[in-house]
Amino acid sequence: MSKSESKQIFFHVGLGKTASSYLQYKVFPYFKNIEYIHRNPRYLRAAEIIAKGKSERYLISREFDMQMEREVKKIADVYPETKAIILFRQHDSWIASQYRRFVKNGYTIPFNEFFNLKENQGMFKKDNLSFYNYIKILEKHLNPKPIVLFYDDLRKDPIAFFDYIARQIGTTYNKKDISLKSKHSSYNEQQLKAIMRVSKKIDIRRHHLKKSFYIFRRFYTNMIRYSTLYVSKYLPGSWFSNEPLIDPDYLKEVRDYYEEDYQKILEYARKNNP
Repeated sequence: MSKSESKQIFFHVGLGKTASSYLQYKVFPYFKNIEYIHRNPRYLRAAEIIAKGKSERYLISREFDMQMEREVKKIADVYPETKAIILFRQHDSWIASQYRRFVKNGYTIPFNEFFNLKENQGMFKKDNLSFYNYIKILEKHLNPKPIVLFYDDLRKDPIAFFDYIARQIGTTYNKKDISLKSKHSSYNEQQLKAIMRVSKKIDIRRHHLKKSFYIFRRFYTNMIRYSTLYVSKYLPGSWFSNEPLIDPDYLKEVRDYYEEDYQKILEYARKNNP
């Protein structure tokens, strides 16, 4: 057996809005006896780092959306025995959280244009929420079956969740080192309505910033964004519409539509998780 074949490699394939950033910054750095390869820029050299490294175990972590298959294949082409770890959350909760993130970042479209279940139009399409397909991608490119975990379990009992991952990848950690405080702040309905109102007058979307003077433009948009989010917490509720940011009845439609997909993921985890 060659030196590279004797190495154990684990790949946390993070979907957005499944606590990926929290795990990457607040948990994985404290795992012992495993070399952690985190996002950019080290992630871009992951295969090279593993090939030249002296560690016996490696944990790669990266957050993906639509580019998952391309990135998984890059690792699989070199290390097909890599074991993937992936988290899911229920479809309605996931797409609602994605929408809140987009609103916070300056997008002003209503939820039914962000994700339209009937017409399959918007920034996210129906296939983007077919989560079982992500499992099939991992099975297609990597030999070991992935470890499938759930966001709700992390929320319910984070320490038990971390203990499980640590056991599966053969590591330990000190519980006192782990902060249970989330990596990113969450914003309430009133704050998001306020930022949407401001965004209709001032374009604060980061991806639309011109390259010239990018740092200054980003500082300017961030100043508007975060000052709005802060001040709006203290404004009277009467200043805002009673219309919910996301229609709860529509969210229930989303949950019902993808219930079969979610049950398939649960069953897969029951059968295949170590």
